[in-house]
Amino acid sequence: MSDNIRLVANNKRAYHDYFIEEKLECGMELFGTEVKSIRMGKCSIKEAYVSIDHGEAFVEGMNISPYEKGNIFNRDPLRRKRLLLHKSEITRLAGKVQMKGYTLMPLQVYFKGGRVKLEIGLARGKKLYDKREDLKNKQIRLEAERDYRQSLK
Repeated sequence: MSDNIRLVANNKRAYHDYFIEEKLECGMELFGTEVKSIRMGKCSIKEAYVSIDHGEAFVEGMNISPYEKGNIFNRDPLRRKRLLLHKSEITRLAGKVQMKGYTLMPLQVYFKGGRVKLEIGLARGKKLYDKREDLKNKQIRLEAERDYRQSLK
């Protein structure tokens, strides 16, 4: 059983600045014109983050551009969008976020079976030396792949 998944937005910066320790898929409470705008690919999660208030999870700073044909039905592009998670998941994530250095970051927005899904990650901030180490490992991996391709020719 393969679900038809179509990626809309990806947060590459989150992988560069944070260690992603746990990933979780959730739905979002959206209005019709927002879904149509996301279908057209007009969504950005670069400056977005997830907050937990009074037992509910929200994504803040996620920009969904107004739908051109939406006129009066368009909503504020930067409004808080409620995430659809089970209460137990929210309380578990809230407990982990209370620990020092942890935050919740949106990683991807995609369509899965006709519904908009958001992948969030429990993230811990990287230090500068961690980023340098990742870049060094990436260079080593790319060189090894290049050498492997040369050996096949």
